[in-house]
Amino acid sequence: MFKTVLFPIDQSRESRQAAETVATLVKHHNSRLVVLSVVETPETVEAVGSDVMTSPEAIAEILESAKTLFSEQGIQVEAMEREGKPAFTICDVADEIEADLIVMGCRGIGLTEEGAADSVTNRVINLSPCPVLIVP
Repeated sequence: MFKTVLFPIDQSRESRQAAETVATLVKHHNSRLVVLSVVETPETVEAVGSDVMTSPEAIAEILESAKTLFSEQGIQVEAMEREGKPAFTICDVADEIEADLIVMGCRGIGLTEEGAADSVTNRVINLSPCPVLIVP
């Protein structure tokens, strides 16, 4: 049913907690797993604050941790790093890889430029080219 699953990750606790759900889902459906981390653009950083993902080293570490976590469970994973505004980038990548599902934590560390009321997760739900599973 889910041939390709996109799992956008960041440094948040919610993202780490969603990994268990992703592993179960991918194993059950024998899906292709693509893990994505978005390096935020400088204008986003200025608008949102310093908690966003800007360090290439931090991104590389997060992606490597995810690859290790999933490979220990026998899951083959593809890791991608992109630059841009997280919600738009996640949706663009989902379209590009023809994802059947996006799995995300209920809230990440980034907020959109409009603030807390319009989170990255909320924006992905509204813009996604495929179903989105939000893990509380």
